[in-house]
Amino acid sequence: MLCSNSKMSLQRLGRVRRLLRCPGRTARCMSSMQINGSLLETSRHRHETDIIALPEHRARSNLDNFLRSKVGLEPSQSTYVLPNILPPTPPAAGYTHVLTPPQIAVALDAAMATFHLHVESRIASLCGQGFYTIGPCGEEMLASIGFALDPHVDAMALHYRHLSVSILRQLRLGRKSLEEIILDRARGYCVSRLDPVTGGVHCAIGSAREPNANDYGGGDYVVTSTLASQCPPAVGRALAFPIADSILRGDKSGSSSSVKQVSFVTVGDGSIHNAHFLSAFNLARHARFRRNKCPVVFGVSDNGLSISYPTDGYADFLFSKTSTDPKLRSHRDRDGIPVFKANGCDMFDVYDKTLQATSYSRKNSAPSLVLYQELIRRFGHAATDRQHAYLDTDTVDRMADSDVVASGIVQAVEQWNALTYNEVYDRFREIGIMVKRSFDVAAEEPKITTREEMIEQVSQPMVRIPRLNPELLTSLHEPELTGSVDRSKTLKRDVMRKHMTRVVSEALTKNPGVVYIGEDVEHGGYYLVTDGLATHFPGRVIDFPPDETTLLGAAMGFSHAGLLPIVEIPYSKYLDCGADMFYELAISNWLTNKQRPNGMIIRIQGFDKGECTLLHIIYFVHIFLAF
Repeated sequence: MLCSNSKMSLQRLGRVRRLLRCPGRTARCMSSMQINGSLLETSRHRHETDIIALPEHRARSNLDNFLRSKVGLEPSQSTYVLPNILPPTPPAAGYTHVLTPPQIAVALDAAMATFHLHVESRIASLCGQGFYTIGPCGEEMLASIGFALDPHVDAMALHYRHLSVSILRQLRLGRKSLEEIILDRARGYCVSRLDPVTGGVHCAIGSAREPNANDYGGGDYVVTSTLASQCPPAVGRALAFPIADSILRGDKSGSSSSVKQVSFVTVGDGSIHNAHFLSAFNLARHARFRRNKCPVVFGVSDNGLSISYPTDGYADFLFSKTSTDPKLRSHRDRDGIPVFKANGCDMFDVYDKTLQATSYSRKNSAPSLVLYQELIRRFGHAATDRQHAYLDTDTVDRMADSDVVASGIVQAVEQWNALTYNEVYDRFREIGIMVKRSFDVAAEEPKITTREEMIEQVSQPMVRIPRLNPELLTSLHEPELTGSVDRSKTLKRDVMRKHMTRVVSEALTKNPGVVYIGEDVEHGGYYLVTDGLATHFPGRVIDFPPDETTLLGAAMGFSHAGLLPIVEIPYSKYLDCGADMFYELAISNWLTNKQRPNGMIIRIQGFDKGECTLLHIIYFVHIFLAF
């Protein structure tokens, strides 16, 4: 006999199967299903008054009424007053590159889907069925970034506000329809086990990795919520691209006929204060100074607020002081990172400036940065953000009324004649139905609820290592087994470091993808462990500046590019300095549902009795014991 919980699980599973029975899971199929009995739909009716009071719900109703007015329909609310919504003002110099009408339509699809997903995520949270509420915050029109990068070649790691970019990029890949992409995202908000990105442990921007696909470091990388932790691996991937091309694919000149890859990574204006970003930005600039190839593009969206902390244009100040003009010719003038500034509310300017930046980085194998300005945050950082505690009511209302999606629609229809208002209105309503039904489906799907399920999620299959029979190991010292051995040719006893050098040399010899990275390792290291290896394996023993955060982050990026890094941490205590990235390495397998393991070897030097520099070798045991 089934217990009540088991019966409920079977009932939910049956409803999910009925919802997904139609081929392709199209919006037409989903909208025709009668799912009034779903958990979320029932809860919506129960909380209807509270939902109507949500500022996000009001904003969506206003946009719907705006479009109704444009197509000659009566507003659904008699009190609605048609606002004067203007398109973005083009830059004085115009656009160097422009979007085509089909691209404009796709960008609007991604922006409208992102907006609907944000609204429904807040509703699902209010109803107790959604568990992630950080939204696009008025940055939906950044979607056109996705047209400035090659989805089949370039790597991308996106800040959690930049969902529209991810949606557009997935649409360009063509592996899934918009309906399927929306359903996958709804699964993330509802922490469904069927979420293809994290498997139900978080809601993260990214995409499932194709089985057995070798993207050479390209693809979408899952980003955690730890501010700017995506930046060091992004720089690592940029550094790794030319190295992997050389040692794995035989392109010694760096002039492969294939398209050069670019590593693109975004953060918000609050995240630029974080050590992850500053370390990564410094490493990229250091690479440029030394003329090392590092085609990374940083994208920074500046809405003037880091939750409640006003950033007051600091991003513009910071990058203006560190930028350089890419047209300058002298080496000294080119040591900085060029900064391209775009109006983040203007899909054309976003596309134009991002394409200029990625083209520069692709051509020169050098870093660049795009600063997306003039953004206005809407609805707060997340549902828990108490805006009225630090902003006055007029400011909160004004920010909520700044509809960047409506402005983009006016730009597409009235300035570029890419669509009609009738076409946009039909699409807006259609996408809204897709999103609502997707949340109904996702809320019904199973979640990780048991200890065993979580252990299975965390665990990676162990690789069997062949072991010699213990009896054979013991008998190797017996005379009858060793009598025939010419002892004059056996290896002599030696200090441990020389055996370590031999083992590392064997690894570099047998596996062309192995690289050895660290601080002061090219000349042999502090204790000669890598002595002579840089000469025998040119380009595969690589020095990094003394910063363990970027060293471990770069190792993650090297791993993504198909390399197997051996990372030397000079002393065990120094792992503390890169502890944040070490934790990122450790949780990535769990966070990506085993899709992005970070294969590497971390070699930490410690000492036994007699070492006087005790502070250098305080062991990390206290941290491991915490687990």
